[in-house]
Amino acid sequence: MNPSLRIKVLLLVGNRLLSEALSRILRKKSDIVVVSQSASCSNVSGPIAESETEVILMDSASTPTPCLEFISHIRHQYPKVPILMIGSEADDQAFIKAVRAGIRGYLLRDASASNVISAIRAMARGEAICPPEFCLALFKAVAQGTGFTPSLRRPNLRLTRRQHELVPMIAQGLTNKEIANHLNLSEQTVKNHIHRMFRILGVNDRLEVTEIALSQGFTN
Repeated sequence: MNPSLRIKVLLLVGNRLLSEALSRILRKKSDIVVVSQSASCSNVSGPIAESETEVILMDSASTPTPCLEFISHIRHQYPKVPILMIGSEADDQAFIKAVRAGIRGYLLRDASASNVISAIRAMARGEAICPPEFCLALFKAVAQGTGFTPSLRRPNLRLTRRQHELVPMIAQGLTNKEIANHLNLSEQTVKNHIHRMFRILGVNDRLEVTEIALSQGFTN
């Protein structure tokens, strides 16, 4: 097959043995190429752009919770690059949380090699992947209006000018130190601003702030 026509996959898997196993499986397929492998979500933005990644395959069990913020960041920065997550267990809440963050495909830990290959090919065609046992949870989340976007509306956020400045920076995945350097503030001052912002918005973490930024246009 023409190399340019192969599906370019980036592996984001913290467990070395699992990463190597997935890499071997994918490299056996003539229509798929592994363009990059990483054990951390903190240094893959460059490889995604450089390799023209078409599908990101990540493992929820070996990547920390903050990687959900990474997912939201990638969804905003590379909206055409779908993320396929292999979940650790059949947990409805973990699945919905990952969907809210921006994944387009989800497989359970016991998925077979053929399941993984089929999912990658489907996502490269623009399809979404969801285990049958999670369909009901997904429908309920959409019906209840709690699955994807916060119930907050921008006109009622009552953020200060400085807090408005911080929202898109958080959505870009910047750390407190990076934000402080950009705004010429102390790291503690940034931390205080973010803490007060969380109270105003009624959120618990940076991921929820990112969701608000994406849904309410703060990043435009």
